[in-house]
Amino acid sequence: MKPDARATTATGMSRFARVSLVCAALAAPIALGGCLGYDGEVYHGYIIDDNAISQVKTGSSAEQVLVVLGTPTTTSTIGGDAWYYISQKSDRRVAFMQRKVLDQRVLAVYYDKNKRVERIANYGMRDGKLYDFISRTTPTAGSEPSFVRNMMQNLLRFSDK
Repeated sequence: MKPDARATTATGMSRFARVSLVCAALAAPIALGGCLGYDGEVYHGYIIDDNAISQVKTGSSAEQVLVVLGTPTTTSTIGGDAWYYISQKSDRRVAFMQRKVLDQRVLAVYYDKNKRVERIANYGMRDGKLYDFISRTTPTAGSEPSFVRNMMQNLLRFSDK
């Protein structure tokens, strides 16, 4: 006669119940592991490469910039011509938690009327203020277009949602 798989053992549990319990114990960490949702650091947008930036010199043509840096994230023709390359680095340790913005940059390439590079700025936030990492200065009020400032503030607001 075959022993019944549901027959109880000396522990009072059926063999089927013990196997089910072991399977559940092994499956639970796998199922709950997905809830952690660790993404680590995530980069969005244009990843700024210092070597590429160093290849773009004052006086370079727009075509040369396009070859070196690629297509800009957005452009502006208000108050002069400029190309903007936007990037953001964020981190989330656990799923369902908000992302924390670690770094946010706007690389701005300003052109003159002949479509030649007039200057380059790598904007980011330092001590809560807009900061140019190339010239290592904080722009004074009115000296920079408010477009970049608004873009940085809106990116921070967008990343909180």
